[in-house]
Amino acid sequence: MNDAPDAPGYWGPSDQQYQPYQPYQPAQGPAAPAQAGGIPGHPAQPPGRPAPYGSYGANDPGHRTGHSQQPPVYWDPDAEETQVMPPVPADPGPQPAPPPGADPAEGPAREAGRLSGPLFRDERPGAAEPGASETVVLRAITDAAPPAPAGGPYPGGPYPGAPGGPAAGQPFLVPSSHPGQETPVAQADPQPQPPQRKQRGGRNLQAAIGVGVGLGAVIVASLFVVKALFLVVVIAAVSVGVWELTSRLAERKEIKAPLVPLVVGGVAMVATGYWSGIQWAAASLALTGLAVMVWRMAEPPENYLRDITAGIFTAFYVPFLATFVAMMLAADDGPQRIVLFLIVTVCSDTGAYAVGYKFGRNKLAPTISPGKTREGLAGGVGLSMLAGALLMELIIDGGSWWQGLILGGCAAVTATLGDLGESMIKRDLGIKDMGTLLPGHGGIMDRLDSLLPTAPVVWLLLAAFVGS
Repeated sequence: MNDAPDAPGYWGPSDQQYQPYQPYQPAQGPAAPAQAGGIPGHPAQPPGRPAPYGSYGANDPGHRTGHSQQPPVYWDPDAEETQVMPPVPADPGPQPAPPPGADPAEGPAREAGRLSGPLFRDERPGAAEPGASETVVLRAITDAAPPAPAGGPYPGGPYPGAPGGPAAGQPFLVPSSHPGQETPVAQADPQPQPPQRKQRGGRNLQAAIGVGVGLGAVIVASLFVVKALFLVVVIAAVSVGVWELTSRLAERKEIKAPLVPLVVGGVAMVATGYWSGIQWAAASLALTGLAVMVWRMAEPPENYLRDITAGIFTAFYVPFLATFVAMMLAADDGPQRIVLFLIVTVCSDTGAYAVGYKFGRNKLAPTISPGKTREGLAGGVGLSMLAGALLMELIIDGGSWWQGLILGGCAAVTATLGDLGESMIKRDLGIKDMGTLLPGHGGIMDRLDSLLPTAPVVWLLLAAFVGS
């Protein structure tokens, strides 16, 4: 209900005149002549005229009890009214017993120092202090009178903290006859909510570190025991990567890139690149593309162009780029070149993560990878250049530190671009990871995303600096 502009009250529908708000006075003994309007200073009610809605008496039809024929109409039936009442003495004195059959909740006083009556609802338990004013929240009055609240004198149930009442810190609601219009009543000393802890990442860091250490051990063992064993590791990674990419394309986009010619062609590209060089690897790529086109002819012609395009892209993206790793391995100091290639790429990712997590503020490509920042890119480039300068000077025959700076900077840029490229593919497919083979990392393709584009750049720079 809306507050009146001059004094609390409402309009009575019987005489369309503004009536002041009057508290309910219970009958005591024989009926005494009512004062004018129920409040001293107001004009007397004319004899023979029914009392308007808004005067509270025992026989008042507008009295907010179950005896009312028509409830009074306030300014707004959906609103609620807050009345500031005068100070109530802590001990009002002895009160007469309620008449037989009367509702005890509507008696003169439920408890010393607390307002009573069908329209009054206490906000908090306990007696009011002498000399203090009390704010009473009144329920909205509508055409249909709501049933009496159950669970005690507090609207909606017991007071907070009592058995069956709302938990501490939960909002205390004043019910309304209109669903969805309950009004929360502020409580003193609410329980503070503990701050939510910020999660640092969506991956299991311990599992990621464990898997990374295991992969590093396999790579080192295969490189320095029998060099050709590392070629088997490369072929296995390429085959699994082709399977992951074609499977995600079929699941998310219904693109049927032929798997068999892609795996066979990928193995041929890596093997010919290791034993015969780039010319035979390029020829294997061309033959793989022709095999994809012929293999797809066994299916209906719908989406033929889309499927063979995805197949040729897969043949180039995974096995052909991995062929440059095999060609680095074929050199006399092949294991040292592979170590240099792997370390500068890993340093690029590690430096970007560490610096970006600590100091990252400006997004690098928010629509592609929101976690990457320009500060992280600078950290990755710096750490990769440092690692390249040290390794080029120490483990590569004929290499110098300035060549390592160039190689490390270029490797960091291509690794970042490769990571963004695969992020674009995964966003287009609507997936987070290409697979679940490596705990904490995702799939094989989630680890090859930065290595594959970096391999041809490192191979080319090493060939230019120290020969192939």
